[in-house]
Amino acid sequence: MDKKLIGILTGGGDCPGLNAAIRAIVRKGMNSYGYEFVGIKNGWAGLLEKNIIPLEADSVSGILIRGGTIIGTSRTNPTKSPELMNKAINNFKELGLYALIAIGGDDTLGVASKLFDTGLNVVGVPKTIDNDLSGTDQTFGFDTAVSIATEAIDRLHSTAESHDRVMVVEVMGREAGWIATYAGIAGGADIILIPEEPFDINEICALLEKRRQRDRHFSIIVVAEGAMPKDKDTFFTKDDKVDDFGHVTLGGISEYVAKKIKEMMGWDTRTTILGHVQRGGTPTAYDRILATRYGIKAIDLVYEEKFGNIAALRCNRIDAVPLREAVSKNKKVDKEIYEIAKIFFG
Repeated sequence: MDKKLIGILTGGGDCPGLNAAIRAIVRKGMNSYGYEFVGIKNGWAGLLEKNIIPLEADSVSGILIRGGTIIGTSRTNPTKSPELMNKAINNFKELGLYALIAIGGDDTLGVASKLFDTGLNVVGVPKTIDNDLSGTDQTFGFDTAVSIATEAIDRLHSTAESHDRVMVVEVMGREAGWIATYAGIAGGADIILIPEEPFDINEICALLEKRRQRDRHFSIIVVAEGAMPKDKDTFFTKDDKVDDFGHVTLGGISEYVAKKIKEMMGWDTRTTILGHVQRGGTPTAYDRILATRYGIKAIDLVYEEKFGNIAALRCNRIDAVPLREAVSKNKKVDKEIYEIAKIFFG
């Protein structure tokens, strides 16, 4: 009997842990179920172009500790038109795939959910450094991003103190401020600004002034890229370009905050934008383990024919959660966690 062929793709922004998930899927699938694997290159673009590479034991050897993804990624969106969707469906069949495992965030898994609705065998694995995917307690990549951001904040403390400066650190987080909140708490930030809580720059300055009155002449502000002042109703953006999923490239919030503080208070204020540094490099031990657990569960779901689900972390167990539920809404920062952060403001 012919062996079943499983496709694996990684979509959206890269993040630490992708290779750990790929490795787990291939190793478990080959050793336990006798499956064969192909990597679909560069996300959904690879499916549209039938661009694949074989994935074997040697292919995934030694990739556990590597950042990025050995099969590439992109933000291609097959759901933009019926023609592209039909092409994706036909190529799935022409490649002889028994099932497809899509590793990604809400955009990638949203496409996977729609393909499943057409009758294709699809399983998802949740990843995003933003940790904003519903249906799972945590996505892999998040822990590494928080660790990188925290280390940067730690380093900025010394230069801020040496020069009596206000340092504004911008981290990723379009619609949810998980990285800012966690890294801000861990790094001892004086103020944390997130998309979930529009801010008043006057209140920010008052908190900083309170700190200076206690003879603390430097401050660290951590701001998520999607944070906004109360008097603005749109994101700060670099330009008007949008990707295949309709997302603009964010940028400028840290400069706005720094400029306002300098204008209103006269203090030396500088910005540091971490950007893609948060995505790169070696995954933490936690992310390696979480990605491995997700990969094992994903291939088990294929074997059990539980298609249309993602592998999700819930109360430290890896369970199956419907794709539709996973992409139904954006997961916001828990108010309880942000209230903890606010205790240390100012």
